[in-house]
Amino acid sequence: MNRPNPMALWGILIVALVLLGGAAIAKGAFLIGRHEGDTAHVIDIVLRMAAGERPHLDFVTPLGALSFAPIVAFVEAGLGVGMAMLWAQVLMAALMLPMVAWVACSRLTQGIALYFSLVVMVLMLALVHGEALQSISISMHYNRWAWAMVFVAIIAAILPPLHPKNAVIDGVIVGVLMAGLVMIKVTYFISFAPGVALGLWLTGQRRTLAMAALTGIAIAAGLTLWLGGDYWIAYINDLRTVAGSTVRPAPGQPFGAVVGAPQYLAGSLVAIFGVILLRQARMQAGGLVLLLLVPGFFYVTYQNFGNDPIWLLLMPVILLSLRPTGDLKNGFGWPLRSGLTMLAGAAIAVESPSLVNMAYSPLRHLRLDLAEYAPLLPRDAANGDIMAAVIRAKRVDARVGMDAEGKGFEEYFGQGKRDEASTFKGETFDYCTTELGLPAYYDTIARDLENAGLANGSRIFAADLFSFFHLYGDFKPLIHGAPWYYGGLPGYQSADYLLLPICPIAQDIQQMILTDITEAGDEDKWTEVGRTPVYVLYAKEG
Repeated sequence: MNRPNPMALWGILIVALVLLGGAAIAKGAFLIGRHEGDTAHVIDIVLRMAAGERPHLDFVTPLGALSFAPIVAFVEAGLGVGMAMLWAQVLMAALMLPMVAWVACSRLTQGIALYFSLVVMVLMLALVHGEALQSISISMHYNRWAWAMVFVAIIAAILPPLHPKNAVIDGVIVGVLMAGLVMIKVTYFISFAPGVALGLWLTGQRRTLAMAALTGIAIAAGLTLWLGGDYWIAYINDLRTVAGSTVRPAPGQPFGAVVGAPQYLAGSLVAIFGVILLRQARMQAGGLVLLLLVPGFFYVTYQNFGNDPIWLLLMPVILLSLRPTGDLKNGFGWPLRSGLTMLAGAAIAVESPSLVNMAYSPLRHLRLDLAEYAPLLPRDAANGDIMAAVIRAKRVDARVGMDAEGKGFEEYFGQGKRDEASTFKGETFDYCTTELGLPAYYDTIARDLENAGLANGSRIFAADLFSFFHLYGDFKPLIHGAPWYYGGLPGYQSADYLLLPICPIAQDIQQMILTDITEAGDEDKWTEVGRTPVYVLYAKEG
């Protein structure tokens, strides 16, 4: 086996860390090109945690604390939130580097080890979630981190180490990674923990499995002592809220499309034929574990926005590493070693646009022109280092229904499917959704409320996807509110005002919220105190 030189691999990974991480940081600010709402959602959570609030206990989120804790640490150290995001990526990549180097050197050949290790570093340091869309974005950074952890844990499990063997180190690495998945996004742990455990068992790494379990238990015990048992109950409740929500259970294609639609079919066939050929090549353990992993690959892809099959980047490592030696053929006379090699190449080809996009994104960020960006939080000087493209920050666009009364296309009203118009207190509002200009949108409303003397630390509950006003003016966040709305009325009871946007971010969500308020019998508890072309404001009686 042509094993990699550990010092050489370490050196290459450090160069990748410095190059990609340094390119991102060198700009001195974080310049995003899309997903302003997602970014503000991350900022909201980070600033809440920096102020002492705890996820799940003090606000609603299905994401684990580790998704944000590294960013929080840099904010608490005095950095603006934009640079904190970039430095957090570097920190997480640096923590992953020893683990990926250890697993690669102990299990993979030189070329495969280099590919695998660099893919993991790219996932940790990219400034886009994947796909072929080039715009810079921090959105779903936690998905990239989770995939990187999954990759390392799966390779550690499915490929037994060669000399030297160290079950303690292997077990600690796997245990830390699986615990990390729990604290980032539980979906990944649930989807891949059975396959990792089975892989360790079938490949004879039972001491490693035991050590991984002990490590995970120790981490869980430590976190329970630190955060309290109520933390886990609140975490589970948040997960149940999202799982039972009709708002965003899966933000993309239906599951069947993620498996069999034209965009995904080639990747799905790679996975299916990979299982078949591994079994035919008498790699029984590898084939069985991959068979167990494939549903998790499909499900996580289905559950993540964009439905990018990132797992295809791992397939070449598995398929090439488990190729049989010699001229073994299946019943059709196909040489199995060549077949698995071709499948590995197909996997890389299918997912190469996403990999190249992620790998190039920090360098692309370095080339951006600061003059074309504006602060995402216009009046927060301390966090002025997070910026959005001017065309997206200061241009406010909306989608409206042209078949409403007085628009000229009344004869078509109701003939095409559309979200229901919002109704509240006997009034119906025309269909409209704001699609661009979130920074200007929230800044304008916040300033208007301040000028009306309605700020001064008040709490605003918006009948919409977000209630971000405390990021844009003199307001307080809702008590046990939800930075991203998933259902119910989180934080509603603590609100001083109910704000109904005339043109919300999400029309369907606005109607859900107003329906819940009406069904709770609370309509009469709110009195209109202000109306502009942008919103209607209600104050709580008493």
